[in-house]
Amino acid sequence: MNLNPIISAKWLFENLENPNLVILDASPRENKSNLIPEFTNIKIEGAHYFDMEGVFLDKENAIPNMIPNERVFEEECRKLGINNDSLIVVYDNLGIYTSPRVWWLFKVMGHAEITVLDGGLSAWKKEYYPTESIAKNEIFSGNFTAKYHADLVADAITLLENIDSKKMLVVDARSQERFGGLIPEPRENMLSGHIPNSINLPFEKVLNNGKMKPEKELKKIFKNLNIENQPLAFTCGSGITACIILLASELILENKKVLYDGSWAEWGQLGKFPVAK
Repeated sequence: MNLNPIISAKWLFENLENPNLVILDASPRENKSNLIPEFTNIKIEGAHYFDMEGVFLDKENAIPNMIPNERVFEEECRKLGINNDSLIVVYDNLGIYTSPRVWWLFKVMGHAEITVLDGGLSAWKKEYYPTESIAKNEIFSGNFTAKYHADLVADAITLLENIDSKKMLVVDARSQERFGGLIPEPRENMLSGHIPNSINLPFEKVLNNGKMKPEKELKKIFKNLNIENQPLAFTCGSGITACIILLASELILENKKVLYDGSWAEWGQLGKFPVAK
C-alpha cells in the first residue's frame, strides 16, 4: 500500500479490519509548548502506547529525545506487535504534535508503511469512533527488523560545516521569540538564539486547530521561504516539533530532507557552537 504521510479519522475507521494494521498512541506525558490535551484518559480502541519519553530514545545520551539504538528500537517494536509488513497509524492527544516524530523514526529505521492521523485523538473522538480506557501494553512478539538510514539524520558537525558551505537550508520550528533569542530557553543553561544562516518556521504555522493545513496553504507557506530545490535540515528544541514541519514539507516538496536530531538542546549548550540572534 502506498500510504499518504497523513490520513483522516474516516480512513482509519474504514481500515480497522486490516489484519496488518497497528495503531500507535504517541501522546506525550508533558510538552515544552504548554499544550493541553482535550482527552487524557482514553485511547483509540486497540492502540498500543509508543513511549518516546521512556523507551524509544537513547537513554545513555544527555541530550533529550535522541534516536535509540537500532537494536533497541527493533526489540521494543516487536513487543508492540509490529511486523515488517505492518501498516502503522500513529496519533497523539494534542492533534499533531509528537506523532510526526514517530513517523520520522520509523522512516529512519527503514519502515515506509507508516502514516499520521490528522487531528489525532480529538479528530477520532469527535467522529464518535471507538475508544477505550488506557491500560498497560500487552507484550507481543512481532518480527519487525530495523535498518537505520543515516541519510535522514544530520549531526552537529554537519550543521556546523553547513554554516559556511550553505549546502542545506536549516529550518527551525521553534517560536519566533525563541528563534530570535528574545526569551529564555525552557531548558536550563542554554543560550538563546538560533543556528547562523537558519530560517524560522514555527510549527504552529503549518497547523490549523490540531490538523495539518491543506496542501495549497502549505505550498504558499514554503514558497514564501524561498526554499526552491535545495536540501533542507529541520531543527527545533529537541527534535520533536521539527518533525511537524518536516512532515508538512513531505506532503508538497521533493527536496532532500534531514532532521538535526540534537536540535537546540545540543546546539544551545553554553560555549559549544556559534549562536545568532
